[in-house]
Amino acid sequence: MADSAQAQKLVYLVTGGCGFLGEHVVRMLLQQEPQLRELRIFDLHLGPWLEELKTGPVQVTAIQGDVTQAHEVAAAVAGAHVVIHTAGLVDVFGKTSPETIHEVNVQGTRNVIEACVQTGTRFLVYTSSMEVVGPNVKGQPFYRGNENTPYEAVHRHPYPCSKALAEQLVLEANGRKVLGGLPLVTCALRPTGIYGEGHQIMRDFYHQGLRLGGRLFRAIPASVEHGRVYVGNVAWMHVLVARELEHRAALMGGQVYFCYDNSPYKSYEDFNMEFLGPCGLRLVGTHPLLPYWLLVFLAALNVLLQWLLRPLLLYAPLLNPYTLAMANTTFTVSTDKARRHFGYEPLFSWEESRTRTIRWVQAVEGSAQ
Repeated sequence: MADSAQAQKLVYLVTGGCGFLGEHVVRMLLQQEPQLRELRIFDLHLGPWLEELKTGPVQVTAIQGDVTQAHEVAAAVAGAHVVIHTAGLVDVFGKTSPETIHEVNVQGTRNVIEACVQTGTRFLVYTSSMEVVGPNVKGQPFYRGNENTPYEAVHRHPYPCSKALAEQLVLEANGRKVLGGLPLVTCALRPTGIYGEGHQIMRDFYHQGLRLGGRLFRAIPASVEHGRVYVGNVAWMHVLVARELEHRAALMGGQVYFCYDNSPYKSYEDFNMEFLGPCGLRLVGTHPLLPYWLLVFLAALNVLLQWLLRPLLLYAPLLNPYTLAMANTTFTVSTDKARRHFGYEPLFSWEESRTRTIRWVQAVEGSAQ
C-alpha cells in the first residue's frame, strides 16, 4: 500500500478540459497515468459528466474559470506538476470576433505560461494545430511533410494567426526560470484535422445531409488528400508527452510534434463518408458538381453577407475563402519525430477509430429522431 500511495504523486491540470479534445485527454489521463494523484479540470463551462469521474481513486477537481483571467489561471496552476493547455477557440467560420480569438488563444496562453513561471510549475504541453503551418492561402500542397519540411506559412485568417502566435510564445518560454530557479520545459503538439466522438463539424455535416434527403454533394476533387487523426490518439500523444517531458527535457524541450496516426489520407468529403456512409448518407458525384471559380465566388459572397448581417444576426456558413483553400489543398504529415523522441505509437487502430466514430454518429442519429 505504501508503494502504491507513493506512486500516485503527480498533480495535472488540463485547461479546456471539457472541450472536444480536453475531455478525451482527461479520460485518457485517468486510464493511462498511474502516477496521477490529482487531476484538475479548468474550463469556462464545466460538463455534467465530470461528476462520474469523482468516484475513482484519483482526486478530480473541477475548476470553473477563464484563461483570459490571469488570476484565475494562476490559482488553478499553483501546485500542479504538469499543465496540458488545450483551452482555445477553434473558429474558422467567423462565429466569433478576431479580437476574442486573439484574447483567448494568445493572451490565454500567455497567462498559462506566466502562471507556470510564478507558481513553479515546470512542465507545459500545448495543443497547437497543423494550421500553424498550413495549408497556406496560395494552395501549395504539403505532401507527407515533417516538422522540418520547408513550407511558406501565409496566415490571413484570425484562427491560424492566433495559434501561430501562441505556439511561438510556448516554445520561446522553454528554459525560462520558474519560481525556485529551475527551468520551464515546454513543447507543442500539432494535430492534423481531429475527428471522433464529440466532433461538432462531423455532427454538422451529418445533420446537413439529413436535411438534404440523405445526400451530400461533392465539392472537392477526390485527389486532394488530408491527414486526419483520431481524437483518442491525439489524447494519447498528450499523455505520453506529459509523462516523458521531465525525463527527456533536453531532447523534447522547445520542440513541436505533428500529431497523426494511421487514418487513411483522403479528401475531407471522402474521409467523412467513412463514418457518414454507414449512417445512411451518400456522397453525390465522382467530380465536384460546381466549378471551382463558382465556389470562390460563393465563398467571397458569404464573407460579404457575413459582414453586412453582423449587426443583425450571426451568419457563419461552412464555406468561406479560408475553408475553401483548406479543403482544396493537399496537406499530409508524418509523425516519425514523435516516434523517435518519445516512442509514440497510435493507441487506437484505424479500424477501432472508425468503429468508435460510427457508433457515436449513430447515437447522434438516434437522439435526433
